[in-house]
Amino acid sequence: MAVAFTSVYFVVKGVVYQNLDSDLSFEAEKHTEEMKIVGDSIKIKNKKEWEEREHREVQVNPVFIQILDKNGTFMDKSPNLKENQLDYNTKANFGGSYNEILNNKPIRQIQLPIEEDGKIKGFIVAAMSLEASQMVLLNLRNILLFVYLLLLASLYFISKYIAGRSIIPVKNVTETTNRITRNNLNERVALPQNKDELFDLSSGINDLLQRIENAMERERQFTSDASHELRTPLATLKGTLEVLIRKPRERAEYEEKIKFSLSEIDRMTATLEQLLLLARLDTNSQTTNKALIPLAALIDEILSRHKKQISEKKLSVNFKNDIEKETLVPQYFSNLILENIISNAIKYTKDATKIYISITQLDSKTVCKVQDEGIGIKKEDLNNLFNHFFRSDALNHKNISGNGLGLSIAKKAADAIGASIEVESKLGIGTIFSVHF
Repeated sequence: MAVAFTSVYFVVKGVVYQNLDSDLSFEAEKHTEEMKIVGDSIKIKNKKEWEEREHREVQVNPVFIQILDKNGTFMDKSPNLKENQLDYNTKANFGGSYNEILNNKPIRQIQLPIEEDGKIKGFIVAAMSLEASQMVLLNLRNILLFVYLLLLASLYFISKYIAGRSIIPVKNVTETTNRITRNNLNERVALPQNKDELFDLSSGINDLLQRIENAMERERQFTSDASHELRTPLATLKGTLEVLIRKPRERAEYEEKIKFSLSEIDRMTATLEQLLLLARLDTNSQTTNKALIPLAALIDEILSRHKKQISEKKLSVNFKNDIEKETLVPQYFSNLILENIISNAIKYTKDATKIYISITQLDSKTVCKVQDEGIGIKKEDLNNLFNHFFRSDALNHKNISGNGLGLSIAKKAADAIGASIEVESKLGIGTIFSVHF
């Protein structure tokens, strides 16, 4: 704004001086024709008529004329100069306008040569008052300065108001984040109506709060799960050991109780390992494990690990691979998924029955199905099957060991690689797990 106003001032100033110089040049050339050259002397013709014209007419901006010889010596002047004289400027002998002072008042002068037969005989100096022009420029400068300060103050208050309005969402964000503590992580920053940078900032903060809340929820879930699952075996261990030390007992009884305590410790260790595995899967700490393995080879490996249990229950496994091309899957996560599903099929199927495992292609997905002829799952329990520590109808099969974490681990592992698990089951007939890779 200051540059614009300064430019306006200097443009107007240039126009004013340009018009003034144009008038001076016209007057100087016009009066040059009224000069009379006699030898080395130059006089103004009809000087009396000029003087009488000045008395008859009121001149708003009179023109002052002065004649100088070629050396700059005064020779003649217009009557309106009276006893005053115009200054000679050696640097303006061939035209050029400049400012001077006449009788303590500013004037604008122009100095042109008077020639005869190609020789300079003298100079004509024309001048006009500069007071009116300077007054216009002074008023313009004052007006521009006043308007500049006024606009500057107005812009300051307008900008302050707009900035205050625009910073309201930032204040809301600050107030909301200051209110959020560990106990109320569910509170969120209100999103602005306009989808601008503040909207992106608020959305980013909300996403961050959601991740923090999820992390805290996982921490609470882990603490709750660990305390829930470890409380019972610890109490059992404590009770067994307290009973054991009340009185001397036979060696066989000591060995029996110690073996029982060791089995409880093993069960707690296995549960803790599974809980820690769930925690790692929740934080995606294993997503960097990108080793691949053929799906058929992985299933053979899992069946080999459970060969003893299969033999003890006299089970037969029918494994069919309908895909000719070798299918590669992420080794770590796929092993977690199929290990839990196949081990459950072995645990829950009836003795001397079959387990069917197949690999098929469905659109762009590879589907691995594991079907058993076991106890089945109640229809109302299917939706809770992947929850931590959930075991369907656990009281009716206390003889089957487990803590309800295996399918939770399988679900987390499937989510980590973008796979999905589907379950079909009929109580008393069997269950089918389908894994879509």
